[in-house]
Amino acid sequence: MTPLLVLLALGTSPVPVPAPTQAADTLRLEVGSPEVNALFFPPHRARNSVYIGDATTPTTTWTNELTVADSAGMRVHRWVTKGTQADGATWELHQTYNGRTLAPLKWARRSSAGADSRLVIDGTRVRGVLKGPGDAPATEVDRTIPRAGFIASASDLVPMAVGLRAGVVMTAPVWSPQSTTVETRVFSVLREETVRVEGADVRAWRVEERVHGTGELKATWWLTNASPYMVLAEIPLANGQIQRITGVALD
Repeated sequence: MTPLLVLLALGTSPVPVPAPTQAADTLRLEVGSPEVNALFFPPHRARNSVYIGDATTPTTTWTNELTVADSAGMRVHRWVTKGTQADGATWELHQTYNGRTLAPLKWARRSSAGADSRLVIDGTRVRGVLKGPGDAPATEVDRTIPRAGFIASASDLVPMAVGLRAGVVMTAPVWSPQSTTVETRVFSVLREETVRVEGADVRAWRVEERVHGTGELKATWWLTNASPYMVLAEIPLANGQIQRITGVALD
C-alpha cells in the first residue's frame, strides 16, 4: 500500500508507448466487482521510502498502518499514513475503504504547510472540503464523478485483491480525490522475480500499471502476499528520471 504516491508522484512518460494487446479473458473491473476481495488484508504496519534516480538518501519517508473495523455491519479498512519530507515538512493521510470491494468511503489529508482536505465518497458523489498549503482558500466540494473509481494513491491494492497470478490482466477505473475525471488503467501481472529492497532480496510479483488506450506506463509494482505487500515500485517521472519507492514491514 502506497498512499499519496500517485497523488504526489506519478508523472507522465515523455513518450507514450503502444497500448498492450489485451487477451479475451481480461478482467474488466468496476468498483464493486466480485473479483475484487480485499478481506484477506490483516492489520499491519509498513515503512515506505522514496528515492529519485540513483540517490541513496530518501526524499520522503512514511509509515502506513492498516486497522480493520466494523461499520454498521460492513467491514472497513482504515489506513493512516504519516510522512516526513527531507526538508522536515510533515503530512498525514487518512483513507477509509470498504474492506471487501476497496470502494473509497473517506479521504483526508493535512500537512504542516497548512493543507487540510476532507472528503466523503458515496459511489460517484464526492462531498467535503479541499484546501491547499499556506493561504490557499478552502473550497467546498459537492460533485458527481462520471464513474466510481479506485483511489489512485492505493491503486496497487487492486491487483492484490484480485489475486497475483502470472498472466492475469485487468482493467479498472482509477480516480484521484482532487480530480473530476476517472481514468481506466490496465494492470498486468507479469511474473514472480527477486528484487533488492533495502539491502535484502525479496521474491515478489512484477505488475505493470498502464493507461488504457495509450499504454503510458504509470508504475511498475513488485507485490507480495504478506506485509508489507508492496515491496518496490518504479514510477517514471516527466523529466525522464525514475522514482523508486521501497516497502519494509514494521510488524
